[in-house]
Amino acid sequence: MQRYRKEHMLSADELPHYSHADYKRWEGSWELIEGIPYAMTPSPALRHQRISQKIAWQLEELLGNCPECQALLALDWIINDNTVVQPDNLVICHEPTGDFLTQAPALIFEILSPSTAQKDRVTKFRIYEQEGVPWYCLVDPENRVSKIYRLHEGQYVKQADVSQESHEFVLHGCRFDFNFSKIWPHKPD
Repeated sequence: MQRYRKEHMLSADELPHYSHADYKRWEGSWELIEGIPYAMTPSPALRHQRISQKIAWQLEELLGNCPECQALLALDWIINDNTVVQPDNLVICHEPTGDFLTQAPALIFEILSPSTAQKDRVTKFRIYEQEGVPWYCLVDPENRVSKIYRLHEGQYVKQADVSQESHEFVLHGCRFDFNFSKIWPHKPD
């Protein structure tokens, strides 16, 4: 088998580049980041789903008296023609103008898994920061800790590492304490 030499490598301009129009035709669950498709399969593991459900339940309860904000599960956020992401859990404080999001959420939770951890910690971190998402929580089920970042002057600043504590969030006039001890499974998976 012949090895490719550096001069035979494809340049970025020669690689396939996809758009939202392409994305809409794909079967299955995908994300599109800067024209590069990322398969969202296999589906998240049981532990991931249980944590996501607990986050959603708590957010729904906490936002019950907040008329502007609502908790959502994974939903397409169309950032531009070549970037579409699906945060695991999110809060929006605006009324969407269609079936998908086109405006930045106020709070995003991403639950790390072996197949998505790098993308969540680096790629999505940068995207959410650039798009002005005020709060970003990286939930690490393996270590039972959540890293909370808040946007300050266009950059994320770590607010806390929490495991069993509550953390206060302020979103468009709504203030609530999210109890991170309630999201972890009671027994190991």
